[in-house]
Amino acid sequence: MLITVDGRAHDLDPRPGQCLRTLLRESGVHAVKKGCDTGDCGACSVLVDGVPTHSCVLPAHRAEGADVRTAAGVPDEVPAAFARAAGFQCGFCTAGMVTTVTGLGHAPCARDGGPAPRIAAMKGNLCRCTGYRAVEDALDGARNACAAGGIGSPVAAPATERVVRGAEPFTLDTDLTGCAHLAVLRSPHAHARIVSIDASRALAMDGVVAVLTHHDDPDVLFSTARHQRRTDDPDDTRVLDPVVRYHGQRVAAVVAESEALARRACQLIEVRYEVLPSVLDPEAARAPGAPAIHGDKGPESRIADPARNVVADWFGEVGDVDAGIARAAHTVTGTWSTSRVQHTHLETHAVIVRHVDGGPRVGGSLDIRSSTQVPFLVRDELAWIFGLDRDELRVHAARVGGGFGAKQEMIVEDLAVLAALRTGRDVVWEYSRAEQFTSATVRHPYRTTVTVACDDDGRLTALELDVLSDAGAYGGHSAGVMFHSITESVELYRCPAKRVTAEAVYTTTVPSGAFRGYGLGEVGFALESALDELADAAGLDPVELRRRNVVRPGDALVSSAGDDELALSSYGLDHCLDLVAGALASGRGETAPPGWAEGTGIALCMIATNPPGGHHGSARVEITADGTVHAYVGTAEFGNGTATVHTQIVAEALGVPSDSVVLHASDTALLTHDTGAFGSAGTVVGGRALHRAATRVAELLRAGAHLPVSAEGCADGLGRQAAFTVQGVRVAVCPDTGTVKVLHSVHAVDAGRVLNPQQLRGQVEGGVAQALGAALYEQVMLDETGAVTNATLRHYHPPRMGDVPRTEVFFADTVEPEGVLGAKSMSEAPYCPVAAAVGIAVRRATGVRQDLIPLTPDLVWMRSFAPRDGGSPAATGRTPSAAVSTGGRA
Repeated sequence: MLITVDGRAHDLDPRPGQCLRTLLRESGVHAVKKGCDTGDCGACSVLVDGVPTHSCVLPAHRAEGADVRTAAGVPDEVPAAFARAAGFQCGFCTAGMVTTVTGLGHAPCARDGGPAPRIAAMKGNLCRCTGYRAVEDALDGARNACAAGGIGSPVAAPATERVVRGAEPFTLDTDLTGCAHLAVLRSPHAHARIVSIDASRALAMDGVVAVLTHHDDPDVLFSTARHQRRTDDPDDTRVLDPVVRYHGQRVAAVVAESEALARRACQLIEVRYEVLPSVLDPEAARAPGAPAIHGDKGPESRIADPARNVVADWFGEVGDVDAGIARAAHTVTGTWSTSRVQHTHLETHAVIVRHVDGGPRVGGSLDIRSSTQVPFLVRDELAWIFGLDRDELRVHAARVGGGFGAKQEMIVEDLAVLAALRTGRDVVWEYSRAEQFTSATVRHPYRTTVTVACDDDGRLTALELDVLSDAGAYGGHSAGVMFHSITESVELYRCPAKRVTAEAVYTTTVPSGAFRGYGLGEVGFALESALDELADAAGLDPVELRRRNVVRPGDALVSSAGDDELALSSYGLDHCLDLVAGALASGRGETAPPGWAEGTGIALCMIATNPPGGHHGSARVEITADGTVHAYVGTAEFGNGTATVHTQIVAEALGVPSDSVVLHASDTALLTHDTGAFGSAGTVVGGRALHRAATRVAELLRAGAHLPVSAEGCADGLGRQAAFTVQGVRVAVCPDTGTVKVLHSVHAVDAGRVLNPQQLRGQVEGGVAQALGAALYEQVMLDETGAVTNATLRHYHPPRMGDVPRTEVFFADTVEPEGVLGAKSMSEAPYCPVAAAVGIAVRRATGVRQDLIPLTPDLVWMRSFAPRDGGSPAATGRTPSAAVSTGGRA
């Protein structure tokens, strides 16, 4: 059929049933992205004869004779507006946003009659990174970024012009000619042993290259989780396992000439299972008599107690907690729970494995292009699994379309490498959106029981946590998430007696993994909620109670876990509290609808600048003979803003404009090592390594060195500093429906010296928006067998433009003496206190403790407003008295 795409005529031959998106991408039109397959996210938006259209749901044949425009072919007005406003972070959604706005005729400066038409117009375009403020600024014609500038300037991302036109390549935005495609048959059972697999019918199909089963497994146990020390995580996983432990686990893989053929072939594989007992609740899983999900693992797997399904555990106490409770004037105790949350980064997990010069063991190598936050750690683990030398593997990332911790996992690379090794073919594999929900990792569900006690002056006398986290079917990050969630949460408050009991437990459910904040949001939801109730019991303002008890400069950071690396070398928590309290008292924000109840909440978080035990980065800076500055760093750009800040850091050290620095990132072929883009380490580790390299180059030039000149730098991530965030919200709650509306959102951060205020503001706004989604809407739902039941974006409800308010963002005035150019890290921290602040505000509006998120309307109404026996409403306007005592244990 004839079709015009961005002004060029094409004669294309769509397959029966093919959608326009795949036809365009197969034709090399990579400005069209794949974020879903159901018309929910808008990443694939194009103009068809001027009409904004989700190309993933438009049959390709219906575009015959049409004029199709992508972001690459629209007029300059809207792309330029997004560029001026810095209206993106990872940028995966941006081309679709630009196309939609262009087609809707939005003049960037127009308000279109208020927010309602704008929200309606943009409801089909999802952004996971920005929190939408920067997108709205683009629609309003705001200028938030400058082309170049020094430290402290809102410098635009180096890839800006390419991102807004859809020209910046993500993982699969490249020529895939000659690649075989991989698809996976997944388990229909929560727990089963594979008795037999018959792949003969699949193998008989023309174009099927191979079918891989557990008989092809390299027989090496590993973890999908990636850390600097591979022994931090339990070795409980195989590439293909004869035992499946959750709905959606890999059973077999088909390698075929097309993705559609590979998926059809999966349906022809016949599998016989021996169904085994399953257990879906962590409390039941650790009880006597529960099926041992990894009972076949020995001590070499580093599982705390396989017989009890305990992945990791911790118990510790400082001081005498029981005595502290006994002498207290006021005590609060309760249990708070959080739910599974999906990262929903818009670029799904994807990988391309290519053979170079014949492949491993014959003098060649494998080139692995992956959507990963940790290319060096993936390379090292692949070498471990397949018995290869690290030099035989190159792992590199293009621009990564969001991650939030999910891409700190090795989700796709291992099976794709196995397929490439077994077949000798180049292999490509891309997750569907449904696979992201059913087979990638989720945020750990937590149940946290808190007891807090104070004297008559509101000084804490005892703090106790009992934490239970649900690891799902594989241990992955569970030990690290558990440890991180309890340490900084407990260290944040001064108290003479602290006790922590914690266990992470296997269940036969979708695995849990790394997610922004790494457990602090879950424990913080419980601890901050309990402290707010304690303030009521003591008759204190909740901000004042926290002021009397938070750590201060000179204090030792005390927890039962013995984390002795963290220090308070700078301190801005007091300033953050002042900023948030003042903003909430200002009366700004929306007005509550008539008859709705109002409440205000505030919550805190302390976070370490990078993970314990070291986070290593190497970098190189060189100036070539023509004067071009090249900077090489291992950190991946996935919307965290490191690419921008890294160019600014190098420019500052060399005294050159930031837009003259050419950045080369996230490629194992270019540098010795980099632990990866996680733990908010991109600036404080990768940035420090670059600064040291650039400073050395500057010294060489001052000493008379001639071009070309280069130098290396490294950082080890040791000597960790504490950063702080404070979230405040004012909410309204509808007594008729239980609907919660955020009227005012305020967030203050202590991030040290702000290297790029626009990038930092975007990280804060995106973290707050993502956390509001977890607090109010988002939950991965399981049925009674453990299968995910809402595996589409429309049934999961990540926030859209109309769901989140514009957050006021404030920066504390601090400089970190141990940080690169005075900066601390901040990508993860804004997520952590939000759910607690919302839960507290809803409690204050309804008078009923809100101990489970998300706070969906049905849950809030049933708990707060549904009539009880005798017809009286649940809401009383008071904190539940059963949870509070005025002496001793409640």
